[in-house]
Amino acid sequence: MAGRMDIGLRPRGVARRRFLAAIPAAVAGSLAVPAIARQQAQQPRIEPATLDCAEKIFGVDFTDAEEQAAAAGVGRNLTSFEQLRELNIPLDTEPAVTFHPYLPGKRPKGPATPGAKMKVTLTPPAARSSSIEDLAFLPITSLAPLLQRRDISATDLTKMYLARLKKYGPKLNCVVTLTEDLALEQAAQADRDIRAGKYKGPLHGIPWGAKDLFATKGIPATWGAAPFQKQVFDYDATIVERLSAAGAVLVAKLSMGALAQGDQWFRGRTNNPWNLERGSSGSSAGPGSATAGGLVVFGIGTETRGSIISPSAVNGVTGLRPTYGRVSRYGAMALSWTMDKIGPMCRSVEDCAIVFNAIYGPDGRDETTADAPFVWNPDIPLSKLRIAYLKNEFDPPPPGTGRGGRGDAGAGTGAAAGAGAGAPPGAPGGGAAAGAPGAGRGGRGALTPEEQQRQREARLKIFNDVLDVYRKAGAQLEPVEIPANITSIGNTIGFVLTTEGAAAFDDLIRSKDANDPSLNTWPNQFRTHRFVPAVEYIRAQRARTLLIREMEKFMSQYDVFLSPTGSASLGVTNLTGHPAIALKAGFLDKLPVELMVTGRLYDEATVLRVALAYERGTDWHNQNPKME
Repeated sequence: MAGRMDIGLRPRGVARRRFLAAIPAAVAGSLAVPAIARQQAQQPRIEPATLDCAEKIFGVDFTDAEEQAAAAGVGRNLTSFEQLRELNIPLDTEPAVTFHPYLPGKRPKGPATPGAKMKVTLTPPAARSSSIEDLAFLPITSLAPLLQRRDISATDLTKMYLARLKKYGPKLNCVVTLTEDLALEQAAQADRDIRAGKYKGPLHGIPWGAKDLFATKGIPATWGAAPFQKQVFDYDATIVERLSAAGAVLVAKLSMGALAQGDQWFRGRTNNPWNLERGSSGSSAGPGSATAGGLVVFGIGTETRGSIISPSAVNGVTGLRPTYGRVSRYGAMALSWTMDKIGPMCRSVEDCAIVFNAIYGPDGRDETTADAPFVWNPDIPLSKLRIAYLKNEFDPPPPGTGRGGRGDAGAGTGAAAGAGAGAPPGAPGGGAAAGAPGAGRGGRGALTPEEQQRQREARLKIFNDVLDVYRKAGAQLEPVEIPANITSIGNTIGFVLTTEGAAAFDDLIRSKDANDPSLNTWPNQFRTHRFVPAVEYIRAQRARTLLIREMEKFMSQYDVFLSPTGSASLGVTNLTGHPAIALKAGFLDKLPVELMVTGRLYDEATVLRVALAYERGTDWHNQNPKME
């Protein structure tokens, strides 16, 4: 009992002394709590050591004192970032900065007159067809007179293309949504108008397909990605409005690489009508494949860094990439606000001119759209134009280099469009190679050295034949090379595209859908480009101004220059905003090989005129794949 007392109950004297001794510590502790809280509140959210790690990513090196001084401000910025992410910013919201490809004092003079009458050669087929399906591969210039004269009806023509979309669409995997009800309604209205003598022009009653990144009222716009499969807008994009006003008939929303990358989308790969074992490149995969396969008369695609030129080249269609700011982007998915462009993918050069004439010009919604005229003159003599060709891309490579007449940007003959601008193969718009050795070969693997050499020689012959065609047409051709400083800057600032894309899709990448397999390589690329500092992005845009100045000097000497579609110039001219067109120049291993004509800002008319001269001197544009 006494023992318990010794353990459990202290003698009163000892307990009192200990209690009194504990009072100062307890009081001090109670007084210290607010001080610790204040100290914790003042402690920066970002430690200087964290900044030191970040500096290694950015390639700078601040002193310890500089890091200590900056840490508090960086922490405050982080708080602002978190608050900013709570703000709902719709995907179609433009940054409060507008890019124009022209230099100060070089703003084009208007007016733009979209839809104005233009000189085109409308030639109906020489022989009357026994089946309307025999018309499937005809260009607008041949179908328009048949519709105008009521030899065929828009409804019958539309039904034929709808049937082909249903029959061949699954093989090509190029159709996202068949817009059958709308198409039949528009076709019936076209027939009524034409019967009443209200013919609107060569697009009246012509069936077409839209890349599935354009808003179409009440019809899904999936952007090729599973997270957006059910996305529906309550308005039409400007290009949809303008083509509807011209009387064109929308028959389908066509596939695109997920969020405008390559030819892979949430239902698989879009296939090439010349060889179903190959992809169609991208990201305007569906418009390229469907137009080449005779499923639509023409398609509308977009390009950020190769997405019209590359699938046009691979599928063998004529694709026009207009000057940046020529066609309103209103209602189109944004990948890169300062690089996205919209253009037609058709069967012929004059078809491109017809469609471009309908869709270009300001709309009061997209502030980047220039008020610049389009004056089409298909009869300007080539002798009056200054036409250059990129010598190093037409000449045989020096011994031992293994270079094959340069195909697509940065690779042998057609790597991903954009590799020449700092992007890896398969980067935005590139998709598979436009004829690169060993690329997209349906699982066969890389070419042997002997096969590569044979392809190089065959490709060089094709492009030297191109020069002969132009010389026979009266052109005086000048061999040139793009100055090294131009390609150097272009290669250095290629990260602008994906940095803007990372900003555009930041909410998606931070969501539960970020790792959806349909997004291809985008999640990693967007995460990677979150580590691009705003300072470096803005510096890149300043360097872009220098690039535009250098291109202005270069292009002041020439009206256009010729190159393969995979030219190293492709990435550069997408950054500077220059127009280009791709068209068939021959075949290699039963697959199309295409020529590219690049011109001055806002001078699509000359680009088209020079391309038309080649088309008139050859018959490649009349060759189509055997869909059966």
